[in-house]
Amino acid sequence: QVQLRESGGGLVQAGASLRLSCTASGGTFSRSVLGWFRQAPGKDREFVAAIHWIDRVTNYVDSVKGRFTLSRDNAKNTVALQMSDLKPEDTAVYYCASFYGMRSLVSGPYDYWGQGTTVTVSS
Repeated sequence: QVQLRESGGGLVQAGASLRLSCTASGGTFSRSVLGWFRQAPGKDREFVAAIHWIDRVTNYVDSVKGRFTLSRDNAKNTVALQMSDLKPEDTAVYYCASFYGMRSLVSGPYDYWGQGTTVTVSS
């Protein structure tokens, strides 16, 4: 079974940058969609961004457009979420997720999920 693992979270000041990484084991991102979601305390899980592994077609939620950028490294089977100009409202647990097939990049449903990495942005 595919396992996903996130890394790169941390505590930063507003305006700082972080780079999150998601790596797959027991499988590959090939022909898959890789999405990032976040969940802040007391809030519902929110779609952040997604990328189709082969086509490199991306989708970003409006609140992160121009600040967050997705990229992939096929050789390392890794996808990164570069986050810039972080704001306190970006504070959340960030999850990577993936699916195979023809589905919505935003709503999936996504089949595989990581355990999350925490991003905390202080004002």
